[in-house]
Parts: sequence; C-alpha cells; structure tokens
Amino acid sequence: MSFFNNSVPPLRRKREILDIHDSEGLWQVNWHIGHIKLYSTFYTRIDQAFILWGLLLIPMFMTAQFLPINWSLQAVLWSILSCIGTTVMMNWSSYWVKRRQVEWVLYCWVFLMLAGVVLTNLGIIFSWGIILMNLCPLWLGLSALGYLCTGFAVRSRTIIFTGILHAIAILLLPYFSEWQFIATGTLMVSCLLLLAEFEWDHL
Repeated sequence: MSFFNNSVPPLRRKREILDIHDSEGLWQVNWHIGHIKLYSTFYTRIDQAFILWGLLLIPMFMTAQFLPINWSLQAVLWSILSCIGTTVMMNWSSYWVKRRQVEWVLYCWVFLMLAGVVLTNLGIIFSWGIILMNLCPLWLGLSALGYLCTGFAVRSRTIIFTGILHAIAILLLPYFSEWQFIATGTLMVSCLLLLAEFEWDHL
C-alpha cells in the first residue's frame, strides 16, 4: 500500500463539490460582469490561514528589503503581526488538524513561529551577527521543517515538495546577494498563495 494517495494529483484546481466538513467559515468568491463569470472559487479555513500568512509576510520582507526603518521597531511590529497570525492560524486550523488526528502539526508550527520570533528579536536586541546575517536562512529553514512535518503527517507530496523547495532556497540565497529578503519573501508568499488557490493531496 502506497504511503501517498496516488489516485489524485499532487496539485489540482479545486473541485465544485466540497467536503461538508470543510464548509464552516467558507469564503465563496464569484466575480462577474453581467452574465460573464470572470472568476469563481472558494477558500476553506485552512486556505484562509495560508492567505493570512502570505499577506502578513509581504510587509515584513518588503520593509526589511527596501525601507530604512530601525530594526528594533521592525522587531516589535513583526512580532505583533506574527503573534496575531499564529493565534488566528490556531483558530482557523484547529478543526482541520483534529479531524485528521494530526493536532501535533499545529503545535509544531506554533513552536517554529515563536522560536523564529524569539531568535530574531534576540539577534536584534543583542546584535548577534550570526542571527542578523542569517535571518532569511533562519526563516526558510523553520518553514521547511514545518512543511516537511506537515507533509509527512497528512501524506501530501505537494507539502513535502514545498518544504524541500524552501530548503533548497537556503542554498541558493548567496546568489541573490543584497536581494535576499525580497527573494525569500517572494518564495514564501508564492507558496502560501498557491496552496490556498489549489487543492493539494492529503489525508
């Protein structure tokens, strides 16, 4: 018996028929002009958690790359946003992980996000060069670990590949030189939005 469900593709357009268990808090999107349908889809709670994190990461990495804002101020602002994102993620994802009996995955993500915030803040407060010079690898590594844990827990080829992609990105960062923040943010946000937009294989 295969570990993965090979009867479904790793990534596909969302089906019209939705699992009744995923309908709570559903966002239905229907854009049209007159009788012409431009775009129609839906976003479950887990999709919304991906979108939320994607939207939160954009100002974080854009600011770090382009705006000369004091690092201490950034640390405070991004810590607040990260805590908000983590809290909302726990609320929106709790039913999804409970139904699949992988509650530990959610706690794993919470630990990884809080660990990243603490390490980042300590690096800024105490001017730890090893942390400040490796913020992008740090967050890519934490995300890679989270995706890999999630992928194996729910038996998802897509999520495992996403984790591997984040890990490979760490090796490629030196080639982006002074553009590492925007490169890291682009990858992380793109993956989150793609996972929200498409249906991926899982338990």
